[in-house]
This record gives sequence, C-alpha cells and structure tokens, in this order.
Amino acid sequence: MADIAVRTPARRPDPAGSRWRPYAAVLNSRIRAQRSYRLSFAGEILGAALLGLVEFAEVWLVFRQAKVLGGLDMDAALLLFGLSNLAFAAAQLFCGHLDKLPTLIRLGMLDIYHLRPQPVLLQLITSDFSLRRLARAGVALVVLAAGLVRNDIEWSAGTVILIPLTVVCGTVLFAGLFVVAAGCQFFLIDGAELTNSFTYGGSFAATQPASVFPAPLRILFCVAIPVAFTAYFPTLAVLGLPGPAGLPSWLAWCAPVAAAWAWVLAAVMWRFGTRHYQSGGG
Repeated sequence: MADIAVRTPARRPDPAGSRWRPYAAVLNSRIRAQRSYRLSFAGEILGAALLGLVEFAEVWLVFRQAKVLGGLDMDAALLLFGLSNLAFAAAQLFCGHLDKLPTLIRLGMLDIYHLRPQPVLLQLITSDFSLRRLARAGVALVVLAAGLVRNDIEWSAGTVILIPLTVVCGTVLFAGLFVVAAGCQFFLIDGAELTNSFTYGGSFAATQPASVFPAPLRILFCVAIPVAFTAYFPTLAVLGLPGPAGLPSWLAWCAPVAAAWAWVLAAVMWRFGTRHYQSGGG
C-alpha cells in the first residue's frame, strides 16, 4: 500500500506587532482604570501639577536670591529647569513605577513575571502607566516654553535639532537610572531611599548649574551619573555660553553618549540583580 502523505496546513506567520499586543493590552487596561474614577483622577492630576510647581518654586527662589548662579541668570534657569524636568517627567511616566520592585520581591510576586514568556524588565515597565505624571510634564513644558521665549537665542538648524535631541536623550538617560535603581533592589531590598538619591536626587541636580558643585560632585553628575547632559550643557549651547573650564558647551552634543552610558550601567546592574534573585516562595 502506497504511503499516504499527511499534509498539515502551513502555519501562518504572526501578524506584525503581535509581539507587542500583550503589553499594549495591559497598558490600555491601566489607562482605562485610571480614567474610570474621574474625581480621583482629577485629584491626582492636580496633585502632580502642584508638585511640579513646588519644584519650580524652589529653583525660582534660589535664583531670585542669587540673581546669577554658576553663570546662569533666572531666564537661563527657566531653560535649565524645563529641559531637565520634562525629560525626568517623561522617564518617570514610563519607568517611575519600578520603585515598587522591592514590594514585589518581598511578597514573592516577582515570580509571576518569571513564569510569563516575556522579558521581566519589559513586563515591569509596561505594568503601569500613571497618567497623573503627565501634569508634571506639562508644568515643565510650560516653563521650557517660557525659557525659549525670554532668552535671547540665536536660532539655527543646530539649535532646532539640539532641543528635541536633548529631551529625548534626557528621557532615555533618566529611564536608565530608574532601571539601575531597580537592579540595586535585588541586593538592597529595603534600599529605596538610597536609590532614590540617584534618581530623584539626580533630577534635582540636573536643575542646578553643574559649575556650582565641588569637583567630586562634578565627576559624579558629569561622568558617573551624567545628569548634567540632560539640561546644563544643552542650556549653555543654546544660549551660546562658553561654559566654565573643563565643562565646554559643545558637550551638549554628547547627550546620546551619556544616555547610552546610563543604559550600559542599567543593563549590567539589571543582569547582576536578576542573577542574584532567588524566589520569594510566595
């Protein structure tokens, strides 16, 4: 008897974008859940906006008393604050909830993420999306717009390219710092306060002229944790200021390198952290 060939139907290729559908579904559910309670959502938006205004008030008070700080006046400080806070708020929108990782580790809930066939870090990043943080970004955007209007800027193609490049690279850099902090939690567990000094503390340092810091802090914020590239160097470049000795304004164009360095640190720390992790047994 002749062999009968059994033909199986050809497997259709996955449609484009199907890999990202689970993440999009989770994000969509988070967004719908936040918007369903309108009064609570409005309160969170108002609270986030007030937080952004308070942070700006701190910078305004400093420059109102000092007049000129680190070679920058109040108008330049608007540009400095707008660039740094807009980048940080965007990064916080996507990665700020990684500070909940210690709770997941202690309760053994991180094991759930290891059971799913997706990268753990990507699952954590897409596990939440706090719309209230858009209010903080809105405050920073308004301050940035005021800084662009009030300063005497010599507009050119380079300036037009540098401003959005700075915001994008600053967002990527701060997001990398959030991942670095999350990777440290595998070792520290209850060390959120310590890691926040590098994330939220780095955000505050980015709103100050790097030239006012002593040499050790300059090395920290310009090399090790290069938050100076998120606003200070771009502000010098946009305003045409030469910058202090050792901190030339052309370093603003090295923001992509600084962002890449932050993610090198993030990849190393996250890899070490996940290898160190042992199941919580929950």
